[in-house]
Amino acid sequence: MSHLDGLVASARADVERRRAELPPSILRDRLGTRSGARPFSEALVRPGISIIAEFKRRSPSVGWIDREARVADMVAAYERGGAAALSILTDGSSFGGSLDDLRDARGASELPILRKDFVVDPYQLLEAATGGADAVLLIVAALDDAALAGLYSEARQLDLDCLVEVHDDDELERAVELDCDVIGINNRNLRDLSVDISRTYRLMRDVPTGKTVVAESGFSSRTELDELERIGVDAVLVGEALMRSPDPAAAVHQLAGFDEETREHYLENPRGDH
Repeated sequence: MSHLDGLVASARADVERRRAELPPSILRDRLGTRSGARPFSEALVRPGISIIAEFKRRSPSVGWIDREARVADMVAAYERGGAAALSILTDGSSFGGSLDDLRDARGASELPILRKDFVVDPYQLLEAATGGADAVLLIVAALDDAALAGLYSEARQLDLDCLVEVHDDDELERAVELDCDVIGINNRNLRDLSVDISRTYRLMRDVPTGKTVVAESGFSSRTELDELERIGVDAVLVGEALMRSPDPAAAVHQLAGFDEETREHYLENPRGDH
C-alpha cells in the first residue's frame, strides 16, 4: 500500500465516523445559513503571483511542525502579510487538523479559504460548505474518473471552487478533460512523498491556455516564485516555510514581493477591485 492509499483509506473511515455522528440531512439544513462566499479562484489571478498561505500543524513527510500553533493567530498574520487566500488542513490523523480549524480561520480572516483534505465523499463537500470553506481540494490520484467528475459537479452546485491537483501527465490529461478552471501541480508524489520541483516546469508546457495554475510543494523563496511567474504560474501554495517562520506576516510579504503600497491596496481590496 502506498502512502496515498493509506491516507485515502483513513479519510474514508473518518468520513463514516463523522457521518454517523452528524447525518447529511442536518448539514443540508445548515446550507441556508451559510455566509457569503469569498471567490477563491478570482483571488488567484490578481497581478503578480498569488500566495495561498497554508495552516498545518504536521505532515507525514516531516512530522510535527508546530503542535501548539493557533489558527486565528496564523491566518491573521498571513492576511497582514498580503496572502491572496488560505489553505486549511482539516485531516486529523496525518496533519493534526480538524473542521474546527476551518471554522476558526473563517472567523479570523476575510480571505477565501481552501479546505485541504483527502476529499473522497460528497459528505465532505457539505462539511466544507457549512464549515466556512470557499473551495475544496480534489486530488486526481485519489479518485477514479466517475468520482472526480461527480465531486467536481456537486462542489460547483454548492458554490465551492475546486483546486484539482495533478502530479503527472496522465493526471493532467484527466484534469483537462474535466474542464476544471484551477489546476494544482503538486511537486510531491503522494505515493512515496518525494518532491521534485521540476515537475511544475514540465507539466506547465501541457496546461491549456486560460487555466489558472497553482504550484504546490517545495517552493520557499522569492527567486523561485519569480521564475514560476515568468512561465505563467498564477499562484503558489506555501505551508511549511510559513509555519516555521518566526514572523509569518513578514514571510508572506517577502514571498509575495509586494511593495508597501501594493500590499496595503490588497488588504483594503482583497478581491483586487480598483
